[in-house]
Amino acid sequence: MRITVVNHKYHYEMEKLVRLFLPNEKIEVTKENSDGDGLYTEVSDEITVNFKAGDFEKRLTAPLCEDNEMQMGRMVYSIFGEYTKIYPKWGVLTGVRPSKLLMATEKRLGREKTKEYFLGDLLVSEEKYALARRVADCEQRIISLSKENSFSLYISIPFCPTRCSYCSFVSHSVQTEKAKALVPKYCDLLLKEIEETGKIAKALGLRLESVYIGGGTPTTISAQQMEDLLKAVTDNFDLSGCREFTVEAGRPDTVTEEKLKVLKNSPVTRISINPQTFSDEVLKNIGRCHSAEETVTAFNLARRIGFDCINMDLIAGLPGDTADGFKYSLDEAFSLDPENITVHTLALKRSSNLGVQDMRVTSENAKKVNEMLKYTYEKLNGKYAPYYMYRQSKSVGSLENTGWCKKDTECLYNIFMMEECHTIFAVGAGAVTKLKAQSGDYIERIFNFKYPFEYISGFEELIKRKKRITEFYNTYF
Repeated sequence: MRITVVNHKYHYEMEKLVRLFLPNEKIEVTKENSDGDGLYTEVSDEITVNFKAGDFEKRLTAPLCEDNEMQMGRMVYSIFGEYTKIYPKWGVLTGVRPSKLLMATEKRLGREKTKEYFLGDLLVSEEKYALARRVADCEQRIISLSKENSFSLYISIPFCPTRCSYCSFVSHSVQTEKAKALVPKYCDLLLKEIEETGKIAKALGLRLESVYIGGGTPTTISAQQMEDLLKAVTDNFDLSGCREFTVEAGRPDTVTEEKLKVLKNSPVTRISINPQTFSDEVLKNIGRCHSAEETVTAFNLARRIGFDCINMDLIAGLPGDTADGFKYSLDEAFSLDPENITVHTLALKRSSNLGVQDMRVTSENAKKVNEMLKYTYEKLNGKYAPYYMYRQSKSVGSLENTGWCKKDTECLYNIFMMEECHTIFAVGAGAVTKLKAQSGDYIERIFNFKYPFEYISGFEELIKRKKRITEFYNTYF
């Protein structure tokens, strides 16, 4: 689809807004006028928005105002809502962190004016504003724990038993011999990177707040490899002030008693066991090689071994799932009584298999996913509370991912990372270190090589890049 931009600089925001309604469309931005199909936007003596697609055509005009960009956004929202029959509940808000915007706006305008801004200017629904409000209130309490010398550590294990159809992460299936052969060398080098990173943190006198081992599926590696990894963390970082230590044991088919005992005999305080769905048919649709029953078995095994803080992930909108099917999955997760339940909205990323297959977002499946999330709030509210939330591009219905928790069981790392309140040291393939300046919002990133084979071949270069950490702290602290 073509977006024509005349006499204004809002093309980036208009493109992002259109993607809320047409996430799979290839969008071209041009300054050349045309009589063909597409979106025409102009700022002259008034604001003009015209959209034509086949037999559909709609033109709106509005007088110039204090915020022409916002006014144009509302006009585009109105036209595309009529065209697609989809009216995103986050209104014209395209950012991934609504609660962060809410907190920043509240500092300027106060609580009541912020609510007016979200509901009136941004067209956010009452329901979504209330969610952002509750999340922000929780996050402010957690953010206050972060100090000037705080940092968190993320460790990437980019391997899984199989690759899920919705996955866009850097993750290799160990079912392939080529990927499986990389694991030992990858793990050996990861220990060295952890050692080098620990030296830097110690020299700078930083305080470790949280550790998160993610992926991929970290429990894809062997019990011995996991034990070596955990020992490297405890040997090279001061964990005396560490508030939490999380390991994703996400795939039930990677969970064994031996691996759980390794985790339990270490500083690990919380794990994830992620069903995504309790439908065996939907599990097959997304390329998972385990059953719903195996999820229950893995969860009960973790409880028996002594884990008292477990998260479970579900995804709303998976291929072949129905509103009733999702409700059943949520009920099953609820009955297991985990400390956290995180509900994601399916995002159709271009690098995922579903994205490659060009699965479409329609008003019908947007309505279905909205029903799923509505049930989530009804079911979880009370026993659980929303503690962090974010949005992804190309998510069905332009909806959100929300973490729900029992009292005092928030995953601190999720909030520290999402709200960017302190530095995140990241190790492993695909990991991105985010260096946060002492004051202000300035963040600098150091990228590790994306794929395991690149990580292995480019390891020496990767270690050299870490010199920038010390330079950054000398400059901004």
